[in-house]
Amino acid sequence: MMQAMRQNTKWIMLAVAVAFVALMVFDWGMDLSGRSGTQLTGGEVGRVNGEPITYEEWNAVYRQLYDQQSQYSDDPIGAAMVRQIEDAAFEQVVMQRLVAQELRRRGIVVTDEEVLMAARTEPPPELRNNEMFMTDGQFDMAKYQQFLSSPALGTDVLLSLEAYYRDAIPRSKLFYRQTAGVYVTDDELWQIWRDTRDAATIRYFAFNPETLVTDAEITLTEAEIGAWYREHSDEFIRPARATVKYVTMDRVPNAADTAAAIERVNRLRAEIAGGADFGEVAQRESADSASARDGGQMTVWKGLTVAPFEEAAFGQPVGQLGQPVLSQYGYHLIRVDRRTADTAYVRHILMPVELTFARDTELLDRADSLDVLTETLGLDSIGKNLGLTVGETEMIPGLSFLPGVGDASDGAYWVFEEAEVGDVSEVLETQSAYYALELVARDEERTLTLQEATPSIRAGLIRQKKIERTKERAREAVDRIRAGQTIDAVAESLGMEVQDAGPFTRADFVPGMGRMNAAIGTAFGLRPGETSGAVEANQQVYVIHVVSREDADRSAWEQQKEEQRGRVAQALSQQRWESYLSALRTTAQVVDNRAELERQSAAAAAATATN
Repeated sequence: MMQAMRQNTKWIMLAVAVAFVALMVFDWGMDLSGRSGTQLTGGEVGRVNGEPITYEEWNAVYRQLYDQQSQYSDDPIGAAMVRQIEDAAFEQVVMQRLVAQELRRRGIVVTDEEVLMAARTEPPPELRNNEMFMTDGQFDMAKYQQFLSSPALGTDVLLSLEAYYRDAIPRSKLFYRQTAGVYVTDDELWQIWRDTRDAATIRYFAFNPETLVTDAEITLTEAEIGAWYREHSDEFIRPARATVKYVTMDRVPNAADTAAAIERVNRLRAEIAGGADFGEVAQRESADSASARDGGQMTVWKGLTVAPFEEAAFGQPVGQLGQPVLSQYGYHLIRVDRRTADTAYVRHILMPVELTFARDTELLDRADSLDVLTETLGLDSIGKNLGLTVGETEMIPGLSFLPGVGDASDGAYWVFEEAEVGDVSEVLETQSAYYALELVARDEERTLTLQEATPSIRAGLIRQKKIERTKERAREAVDRIRAGQTIDAVAESLGMEVQDAGPFTRADFVPGMGRMNAAIGTAFGLRPGETSGAVEANQQVYVIHVVSREDADRSAWEQQKEEQRGRVAQALSQQRWESYLSALRTTAQVVDNRAELERQSAAAAAATATN
């Protein structure tokens, strides 16, 4: 145990740091979104309610998020993503400052005793998953507490744990103060239960306004169109859009690359089968860096990993070296060391299917040639020179899909933030392609004129008038059913077909009717034998007759009520906390100086270059 502690101290230190960062990044409402400038070099980045944000603290958070993105994404981090991370870092620092201000304002502090108690009884989440503290696949508190009292534990680990708890505990106190009083009544819980347990069986028929009422039957004036336009002008904002030409070069591994990966993984299997140590080979060769550093050791839980890997982990014999297994990540070489019903302890080597050195070099050479040509030629000429097909498409901000590339965020940023009409971009890249763009035309965001908006307004108003006419005819059918005619007889006289549906719950999707709309709600507002009025949903008008109802079992609900209350209360607490943070941010006086600092940095760089 002592030796294991000494070997794992460095890993524990890292885990505590990760937990500390995760607390800041995720638990307090941050995400990777937004945009900002680049190349800041110092100064006061901004202010939060008068308190300065220094460049150093902003840059520290930026580096954390950047490294995090690098770790979890195989795609290159381009200019667009850099700007998103910069903005996310600024927002995170702002929220940290706002929470810190709230803690001071409310006088929320943490005592030494609270830190000590938390360290002993509430280990950070990342430490709970450390194999060192497991017994039969479960976290063992006794092992953790033995670790804390061990002479092998360095002061650096203790200081990191203390920093984690001194930050986490006050924030937890604020969280619980803000969410205190969240309580879900029995009536609310019963309704939630009923929504997924009450069931209805119905018969219905639906009128389609588009086929029942012709356009010629509808009268629509220009005054009505104009009035609608004035009342709904915010609905006619057209986003910026651009027409671009593009060329692409595929970087997806081909059959030869796949064959090379198979050859490599089979070579490693033969090496291990010949007596080589699996752990040493994994450390040297595995592309899964997280497990490679531990000699390929992994714990696999049923239902929590990709299917081919799980099938091998729970299917191949214990102690034997399996055949290579292919998943979306590449080829896996697996040896199962021990296994329980739902947990497998394995050693693992990942060999990704990736470009061979020769093909990667060839593609890089072609990309370099493309890059050189973009400095002087348009894409039509470049396509002829390099034998590349030139395509043309439209791009709008936020929807940066490019055929043959997929997500082209860097390209979209160039198109809408940097380029002028006629410009050709440098070569950009994603994990799957190299590409270059030429800006053909760009329209800025604007509000459509009445003349431009008229066709869509006319279509919408005509559709609504058709629905109103259809409702009148549906009400006549309802009157006949309520007067004693059967739903089948009325439908047949109208040339319509009665549909059967159910049993279904309020939360189910019902073919022909949809999900959680007025038609579904109406079905549960009636008792067996009752017929609805004219119900509009899905651009149709329904007449619904309830055949039967099955009510939720209240005794079953009573048995699980408290467990349900805990789940619902937890979700409501999180919603309240997120609303609280949002309100803090909305009412805060936040000054963002990044654009000005960027301008100053650029000016200083230009002056240096001139001198």
